[in-house]
Amino acid sequence: MALTDIAIRNAKPREKSYKMGDSLGLFVQVEPTGGKLWRFKYRIHGRERKLAIGTYPAISLAEARRKRDAAREMVAQGQDPSIEKRRAKLRGELGAASTFSAVSAEFCEKRKQDGQKRWAPATAARSEYLLSLLKVSIGNMPIADIQPIDILGAVRRIEKRGKLESARRTLQLAGAVFRYAVATARIPSDPTRDLRGALRTPTVTHYGAILEPERVGDLLRAIDGYDGQQITKFALQLAPHVFVRPGELRHAEWNEFDLEAALWTIPAEKTKMRKAHRVPLSRQVIAILEMTHRLTGPKGYLFPSVRTRSRPMSDNTVNAGLRRLGYSTDEMTAHGFRAMASTLLNESGLWHPDAIERALAHGDSDKVRAAYHRGAHWKERVEMAQWWSDYLDTLRNSAGSHHLTRL
Repeated sequence: MALTDIAIRNAKPREKSYKMGDSLGLFVQVEPTGGKLWRFKYRIHGRERKLAIGTYPAISLAEARRKRDAAREMVAQGQDPSIEKRRAKLRGELGAASTFSAVSAEFCEKRKQDGQKRWAPATAARSEYLLSLLKVSIGNMPIADIQPIDILGAVRRIEKRGKLESARRTLQLAGAVFRYAVATARIPSDPTRDLRGALRTPTVTHYGAILEPERVGDLLRAIDGYDGQQITKFALQLAPHVFVRPGELRHAEWNEFDLEAALWTIPAEKTKMRKAHRVPLSRQVIAILEMTHRLTGPKGYLFPSVRTRSRPMSDNTVNAGLRRLGYSTDEMTAHGFRAMASTLLNESGLWHPDAIERALAHGDSDKVRAAYHRGAHWKERVEMAQWWSDYLDTLRNSAGSHHLTRL
């Protein structure tokens, strides 16, 4: 006999739980505590199962029957209502914790610990900053609800401020976040895939760099006369000699240096190519390092932040130092020391191009060739490092004379 609301409401608890049947497998289980629980009994693939529907009176008799009928329809289609309920709960939990900002943070943490492909600290900081630009527009939206128009509107706000490269890179990063969400079963597809070409293409600009020998001498003399922070001065003095990437210079730590062996080994996680990079040290570089060591050694960063020794100097410190010396962004940048070394070393005609490429830590798509040349040109790189420092001294001391001779 089918149940009625009055019968359910008037049901009294007993010492043990008992059932009150309705129809088609639906029943109420009355607990000794007085609770009344809706259950649906069914069979699927030859096995008897029970589905918890909810509590009475939160779930009325009519609603319980609708849920039973929906469950019966699943069974008829070969689906197990209990399993589908667990999946729905899991999807709901994932959805609640899957705003764009939450998934972005999870993705960034993964990339910072991603084996040989992990982000360098500078790349991680830049990527996290760019993704933070989307926080106001789509950050709090469930990632499954975000449509292409939402993303396009968000990156176009960046584009309208004239930040064309930032807008382009932010869209790329957003796409990486969405593809990560696909891989972690949060969404079925990447909504940025159809937005290619939607943003204006930025004009490629090259880093400002001084490439003329006479002007290099002027720059070196200006650096020697720098009257700002002493740590910044040491960084400015070291940069032209070692010509590593600015992030590698900023993040240099004392435990990476062997002054007796005249060697700086930059760990793989700090390099763009994710391979350890060895830098031979000239006598001039060792002299600069010894002076720096008295100020910031013996452990931690060579060039710590002025606020705390637990962090390196900011990525703008060397550029700000160059601006203080009177050099505009178009004239000289921290990255420009690499272009300076590459140009003048190649123009000298004294060194094998592969040795120069190794010194600049440029990648090689041929892994066998790369391994061979790392070893084959090490002796030449050691000699080149000393020649380069001597040549810089010549330019500093005599702006009008810059003979290119190999000792």
